[in-house]
Amino acid sequence: MAENLNILVGTVGQGIIRSRDDGKTWQRVGIGAGLHSDALVRCITNHPSQPQVVFIGTERGLYQSRDAGQSWRFLDSPMNGTCVWSLAIDPTDTHIMYAGTGTPNPATIFRSTDSGKTWDRRPVVVAAECPAVGVPRVTGIAIDPENPQDIWAGFEVDGVRHSMDGGETWERLDSEAIPNPDVHNVAIAPGPPKTVVVLVNDDVFMSADGGAKWRSVGVRQNFPLGYPRGVLVQPGNPKTIFVTLGDTTPGSTGTIMRSRDTGRTWQNLTLPVQPNTAMWVIHSQPFAPNTLLAGSRYGYLYRSDDGGDSWVKLWREVSEVSSILWIPN
Repeated sequence: MAENLNILVGTVGQGIIRSRDDGKTWQRVGIGAGLHSDALVRCITNHPSQPQVVFIGTERGLYQSRDAGQSWRFLDSPMNGTCVWSLAIDPTDTHIMYAGTGTPNPATIFRSTDSGKTWDRRPVVVAAECPAVGVPRVTGIAIDPENPQDIWAGFEVDGVRHSMDGGETWERLDSEAIPNPDVHNVAIAPGPPKTVVVLVNDDVFMSADGGAKWRSVGVRQNFPLGYPRGVLVQPGNPKTIFVTLGDTTPGSTGTIMRSRDTGRTWQNLTLPVQPNTAMWVIHSQPFAPNTLLAGSRYGYLYRSDDGGDSWVKLWREVSEVSSILWIPN
């Protein structure tokens, strides 16, 4: 069990809400710490081998913290003034990073090869407008941990993109494979079998052959709720996948599903307090993979220290949640 966690919750309009003492007390990161007022934080990630180094995407661009979220600095990049919706760091070469932008700005993917100092735009063709959200956004980027040249990206609402050459070129997944273009998240489970996971707004699709064939999990038929949102492949347990669910967005309730056999069978995990909206995010770390944090869209926070078998609700409730991260103090 991980103890004395430093917890960062990304919110839409309240910036970062942070606890430095395992969730006992909480503070909003203020402008004196380098983050602009009332920031719309869309994503959080941290450096795999330097966990105190944290990156966030906001409606103004990228920020970085080198002290676990206590202070922040704005990163000058081509994404200045645009909304950054997703971030991913190559686990095998941590100098390489990917960022995805979108609503209200054009959706595209950027790559850095020097730990975020400089960025270049990748040649991804994306629709200028789409149903439901207007301008699309990159809702997930997944890098194959065994072959970092293999990258998957999801767009809401413009389908799935796949690169087999480290982001140099991208292809759009045929709509016959995954008919629903409303992609909420993507992940890669090493397995075996190695499985690409794509969440859309009414189902989960999986491919065990690099995207040649896809199978539907049948969420509306087999899960207790029908709106998948977040996904986590448990670090160190490459066959274990978590999916967060709701009844709709923002919804009135939610739950968390877990598979221990790379998506063949699923278990509905019991939360101690019914969520007030769809469950939105779930997170863990390689150095303590059984410590999980999860959040509902409207701010209920939950913790598990046994890999999801049991959960407690944290006392703090926050505003609209986009992302969550814990790192050791």
